[in-house]
Amino acid sequence: MAILNKGFDYEDRIALADEGISIEAFYTRYYPHLTGEAWLEHIRAGRVTRNGRPAEAEDILAAGDVLVYSRPPWEEPDAPLTFGVLYEDGDLVVLDKPAGLPVLPGGGFLENTLLHLTRKRFGPACSPLHRLGRGTSGAILFTLHNQAARFLTKAMVERRIGKVYLAKASGLAMPDSFTVDTPIGPVPDGRGGTINAYSPAGRRAISHVRVIRRLPDEDASILEVTIPTGRPHQIRIHLAHAGFPLAGDPLYAAGGLPRPVPSGENAARPGDCGYLLHSWKIRFPHPDGTGELEVVAPPPLSLTP
Repeated sequence: MAILNKGFDYEDRIALADEGISIEAFYTRYYPHLTGEAWLEHIRAGRVTRNGRPAEAEDILAAGDVLVYSRPPWEEPDAPLTFGVLYEDGDLVVLDKPAGLPVLPGGGFLENTLLHLTRKRFGPACSPLHRLGRGTSGAILFTLHNQAARFLTKAMVERRIGKVYLAKASGLAMPDSFTVDTPIGPVPDGRGGTINAYSPAGRRAISHVRVIRRLPDEDASILEVTIPTGRPHQIRIHLAHAGFPLAGDPLYAAGGLPRPVPSGENAARPGDCGYLLHSWKIRFPHPDGTGELEVVAPPPLSLTP
């Protein structure tokens, strides 16, 4: 029997630019993953309210209106629902995230997320300082209150937080060490939206790479990657741009752009798994002023240095 989550209320406050359009037009414009007919069905079923009252599809919106779509419970994709605790005190926790578990809601995930699981265990203020992709395993830092979050967010902006990863990349013919500093930003995803990838107009990102060992039988290499910056999917994009995509990465190809999609196939999404990337070490100044702390997440056997 399928286990459903509890559903979710999605809230939107209407901006001046959207004043004068209908509720149906608003949802069709901003949430095109559903058709206009599907949104009509949700509205007629009473799942959308305007300023706390049941909405009509043809209602005309005014700036400041609050729309709430109450999504009914749904069956989420499977994900591993256990995680390790690498370090814990009254200010923060460093967790050992399993590959396959998303950090934040999205893509059909709501309760099968690390955010939901940690808030059940550590309280509603528990929040991630940074992100890891769904397919990435290892150390991730969560703060337990606002003061710690402010302190560590400032430290991250000032690049006082160090993150070291282990990765399995395609290819052998790479230097023993090299740096990738190509910019990352949104590019068209072919579906009317965008996806992060190599973009000359994007934000600068830096990845320092060192070869740990080469695997001639697999035409692959195990790499240590240190990232002073933290753009979305940075390591995947940078190694692909350098010509050495992560082995098994379904999304990024050499050049740092999404792989071309053969006719009749579905395009890969950033949350798709299949690659080996592990957040190995994280070093940060402690909010209590006692100095730097480094936490290490033991890597899987396939990435052992």
